[in-house]
Amino acid sequence: MIYLQLFVSYLKIGFFGFGGGYAMLSLIQNEIVEQRGWITVSQFADIVAISQMTPGPIAINSATYIGYTVAGFWGSVVATVAVCLPALTVMLALTKFFLKLKDNRYVHGVIVGMRPVVVGMIAAAALLLIFPKEQTDSSFIDIWSWILFAATLYASYKKVNPILLILLSAVAGIVIYGVF
Repeated sequence: MIYLQLFVSYLKIGFFGFGGGYAMLSLIQNEIVEQRGWITVSQFADIVAISQMTPGPIAINSATYIGYTVAGFWGSVVATVAVCLPALTVMLALTKFFLKLKDNRYVHGVIVGMRPVVVGMIAAAALLLIFPKEQTDSSFIDIWSWILFAATLYASYKKVNPILLILLSAVAGIVIYGVF
């Protein structure tokens, strides 16, 4: 039963998750944390962080990790396949017609109209992680998080190598939060 629930949840996320992985985060959080209650907001924040650092798309990485957390190895397989299936199906269907439709003004209008929605969904995902809905859920954001955010943003602006930023952030996290 849990496999079917995972499949349906991630199939829904895959079908309605326009704009890539970051835009999908608010959908994933709503479905997995709010609706299903399979993981907490804190666990979701950890999964997002790990999914960002591992190679591959964040939506697929998070589906794999959450599927494993909820139902073990086969849960990760089910969630990963389900989140990929809609995009694969739609791309196979649209590829045949894309060259004919790419200059269509209605198709162009839909694509342009979706851009601000994607930005809004990314912002919503960030705000849901910073300000949890329930009073019992604690935000993982503290003063050190803001300092690391500002330093990383500044370093990104100055074109510091992203791999170096990830490594320095990991070291800062270990030092600040005393993981070991």
